[in-house]
Amino acid sequence: MSRRIKRTNPKPRSRDERKEARPFKARSAHKAGPRPGGKPGSKPRFASERAERRAPEPAPAKPVETLLPTKVQTVTVTADENNMRVDRFLEARFPGLSFSHIQRVVRKGELRVDGKRVDSKDRLEEGQSIRIPPLKLDTPKAPGALSEAAQKTLAALKEMTLFEDDDVLVLNKPAGLAVQGGSGTTRHIDQMLEVMRDAKGQKPRLVHRIDKDTSGCLLIAKTRFAATHLTGAFRSRSARKIYWALVPGLPKPKQGRISTFLAKEESEDDTIMRIAQHGDEGASHAVTYYAVVETAGNKLTWVSLKPVTGRTHQLRAHMAHIGHPIIGDPKYFNIENWELPGGLQNRLHLLARRIVIPHPRGGVIDASAPLPPHMQQSWNLLGLDATRFDPIENAPEE
Repeated sequence: MSRRIKRTNPKPRSRDERKEARPFKARSAHKAGPRPGGKPGSKPRFASERAERRAPEPAPAKPVETLLPTKVQTVTVTADENNMRVDRFLEARFPGLSFSHIQRVVRKGELRVDGKRVDSKDRLEEGQSIRIPPLKLDTPKAPGALSEAAQKTLAALKEMTLFEDDDVLVLNKPAGLAVQGGSGTTRHIDQMLEVMRDAKGQKPRLVHRIDKDTSGCLLIAKTRFAATHLTGAFRSRSARKIYWALVPGLPKPKQGRISTFLAKEESEDDTIMRIAQHGDEGASHAVTYYAVVETAGNKLTWVSLKPVTGRTHQLRAHMAHIGHPIIGDPKYFNIENWELPGGLQNRLHLLARRIVIPHPRGGVIDASAPLPPHMQQSWNLLGLDATRFDPIENAPEE
């Protein structure tokens, strides 16, 4: 039942009263829209209409992530998934799957490997057949755009790249950039690789390391499959690494083998590797081959180095041990009253020149890094020819 409003003539008001009662009208570049049942541009008659007109439009509700049912499916363990735990396998294959759901389908025996029940911590083998039960997955979220800082980091990694495919990345690490974090280190290669995480959240992995002040070839595995094979190649000494260095004097003989035991010696300020004896605590056997490539007036010599083992600071400690420490080495250069020739920078003259290693999927990776700027400057000043034949090629592998 509608109620009729009886209109009466209001009592006349003064000018000030009329001004005070007038509703506030915000300045706007847009004309007022029509009210329901009214004419375009007409003013609202009631307070409720005015409040509705002034109220901002509500923000659209955020969509609730839906659950997407999957059908029973059978999948095969790939080479990249070999030796992966069952729960990690499910996390990688189905990023939207919750931990509790993973544990439930495994515990109930709904997931089968070659027709058998498994535990979530069991390891899988390449080629095994896995029955995946119906799952409830969260709707995958769209990957966010990289920040400006992440884009710069990615561009820096691309600029360092010597070789790249789906499994392997070889970087030309600049001198002064650490491979991993440490005390006071905020920027390093391992941290930079965060920007290269794939759709499954996997980050490229370091396969070996070189010193912060050493430049040159650094091998990175982009997949678990590659990491397993490349790490195995280093362990079995199938990888061949060649380094270039500049040293004082002329090593004699011009080609030789350095074999010692090395042990870590730590102090409050520094850590170095000392020559040790067999049986000393923490001592490890280290073997390096060296060869003279070219000399500069018998005062400075370009040597090529092939480490057979991979001990910390091995090349630097070995060259100091035979009386020819590497130019610019702050830890191991121990020649008293020796003066650096004019024009040469007092920076470590050591380059991880080349790496040769079997590719995880067949063939060979063979990457070489150019001289860094401070070493190129020294080569130019000393008249050394970087294209000369490297006699270390003929050195034994053991």
